Amino acid sequence: MSLYSEVEVTLQTAFEVGLSEEEYNKVIEFLGRVPTYTELGVYGVMWSEHCSYKNSIKQLKTLPRSGGRLLVEAGAENAGLIDIGDGYAICFKIESHNHPSAIEPFQGAATGVGGILRDIFSMGARPIAALNSLRFGELNSERTKYLLRGVVGGIGHYGNSFGVPTVGGEIYFEDCYFDNPLVNAMAVGIVKVGRTASATALGVGNPVFIVGSSTGRDGIHGASLLASREFDEETDNMRPTVQVGDPFAEKLLLEATLELIKSGSVVGVQDMGAAGISCSTSEMSARGAVGMYVDLDKVPLREKGMTAYEIMLSESQERMLFIIDKEKVEIAANICKKWDVPITQIGEVTTDGLLKVYRDGKQVCQLDAGSLVLGGGAPQYDLPATRPAYLDVVNNVKIDSLDLNIQLDEAFIKILSSPTIASKRWIHEQYDSQVRTNTVNIKGDAAVLRLKELPNKGIAVCTDCNARYAYLDPYKGAMIAVAEAARNVVCAGAEPLAITNCLNFGNPYDPEVYWTFKEAVKGMGDACRALNTPVTGGNVSFHNESRDRAVFPTPTIGMLGLIENLDQICSAGFKNEGDSIYLLGNQRRELGGSEYIKLFYGDVVGKCPDINIEEEKRLQKVLLSVIRMGLINSAHDCSEGGIALCLAENSILTDNNIGAEITLPWELSASALFGESQSRVIVSISQSKERKLEDICRNENVSYFKIGKTQKEKFTINNKISYKVDELRNIYENAILSIMNKI
Repeated sequence: MSLYSEVEVTLQTAFEVGLSEEEYNKVIEFLGRVPTYTELGVYGVMWSEHCSYKNSIKQLKTLPRSGGRLLVEAGAENAGLIDIGDGYAICFKIESHNHPSAIEPFQGAATGVGGILRDIFSMGARPIAALNSLRFGELNSERTKYLLRGVVGGIGHYGNSFGVPTVGGEIYFEDCYFDNPLVNAMAVGIVKVGRTASATALGVGNPVFIVGSSTGRDGIHGASLLASREFDEETDNMRPTVQVGDPFAEKLLLEATLELIKSGSVVGVQDMGAAGISCSTSEMSARGAVGMYVDLDKVPLREKGMTAYEIMLSESQERMLFIIDKEKVEIAANICKKWDVPITQIGEVTTDGLLKVYRDGKQVCQLDAGSLVLGGGAPQYDLPATRPAYLDVVNNVKIDSLDLNIQLDEAFIKILSSPTIASKRWIHEQYDSQVRTNTVNIKGDAAVLRLKELPNKGIAVCTDCNARYAYLDPYKGAMIAVAEAARNVVCAGAEPLAITNCLNFGNPYDPEVYWTFKEAVKGMGDACRALNTPVTGGNVSFHNESRDRAVFPTPTIGMLGLIENLDQICSAGFKNEGDSIYLLGNQRRELGGSEYIKLFYGDVVGKCPDINIEEEKRLQKVLLSVIRMGLINSAHDCSEGGIALCLAENSILTDNNIGAEITLPWELSASALFGESQSRVIVSISQSKERKLEDICRNENVSYFKIGKTQKEKFTINNKISYKVDELRNIYENAILSIMNKI
């Protein structure tokens, strides 16, 4: 067979599009001939890690990917779908946009938000919330400040303009992210069960449409090269691979998409994200076991002289691929006209399972759609894995023997004002958290949203991962990420239902990196099985490193919890003067990997905090029970910074200037105050209800300690740490602002 090729294809050409010699030979074997240049480009993007998960899928298949309230198995559609009862489902997902954000932080972050929103509404769900998880280098660097301003600006611009509230997230500052920041974007939507759309092509003769913006040269090789390589001296030359977003066009696309799905004219729909037309046409065809004829001459272009290769690989934003019922094309056209959204037929569904692509009247591609995709012909690898040598060094540092020569009071203030711990007010004030008026509370461990479609029912959502723990022990660190995310939604009064994840790691071809990846997946899976929070899907991001450093293993968890009654919710922040303060959970004093050690020793060392998943389950059961009974007045997860910082945040977050008088019933020490042991929550409760709380804890085998009471205006711990609440609030809320304003 003779097809048109713009460029002569050789092994070197294959290397340039990200294929190995083995993969190039496999392509030739599939085709029975040398591929055209466009075909090679399609294989390059479709067999990239970003699209095919070739180095991760064998591990991901070990996760609990079905069961519980899941309505679709993980990976089966654009996003996860969870049944919340009463005929409705929550659609949610998290994905990375790390490499684009390192090169062009504003557009990289903005299009990360846009892409994850399209994954939600392409399922037929209306987005109701956005969250994020961000990692940067130390904030004393001008590069970090530049990246932070750009990323936060991009997130705020897209989300605010689109009209979705950004309700939560997390931000960490660590040297390992200096070259390669992590920008993980999460979105949540709601949809009626049975009114969802599938990313599947069906119905021979049904027309194929591009709906949305025109196609340009932005984003070419975004999936195959930018997301699949380390940062080096060539990185800055890759700015054209970063997509450019238009949130106002996406808002119109949202409304048109939801109405198209509701009209019954849609057979299948998929976002054109990574790999653009190449991915959407091949994946939809493969899912439906059909073929597709595509005429690139019909694709609306915004740049002259674009080749077939460029059109197929472009990752221009705000575009969707629709399969429309051939009997309902006029209905679809009228809906798009109503919303002023372009709709253009570029092909039709065929019987033969082949993706046939034409440009300038010449055939440039003829590919078996199944050969391109995950679960079909795309390669799957199980790479060599070796336990990292660094673990023996960092784990064997004797924390107890370190003489850090710092007073507890001084340490308390320095931790309170460290960028990772301090208030992120400078950041979240740039986001609209109230648009659409569903936001009930964002002051706590998880955001609470009402569901207007369902009387008095709500959800709690959060993102969570302390990568220091995963660096010290990837298995335990990933378990902790799941457990803490679940604990966070429980602190809000929600039952944890399911997770989405974004797995951020270095080069998978480094056996030590791959070992940490495998261990993290194992830990995440074990925690999810124990907590009955199956994995709905997510994202793997490899190659997060530069010539000098790799990022810490960072398995970010997005957690969804269900609130059956919004009258039974809880938040952080002390509420009443004279309430009793309890620590629920253990009194372990583990400083390994803590903010205290990082600040005053200067490195992340020690052993990862322990995690006993049965202990965690008992704590969450008790906490959810006492919240639903209305027994407690506040709840706050004890995490980074330890007990001292958890107590301080409860005072700072109060609406009534309520502080605390704390008397810890054990020796005052750095480990007692700043240790970050897991499965602990600080609660406040009316004195008249203490007995009931204690009885419940004893019956469920949950440790509890009465450690003080709330008081007006003052915050004290064992008379060794003493401040006015206003003083603490000023330090906490202005720490990042003062650094960002410092020239």
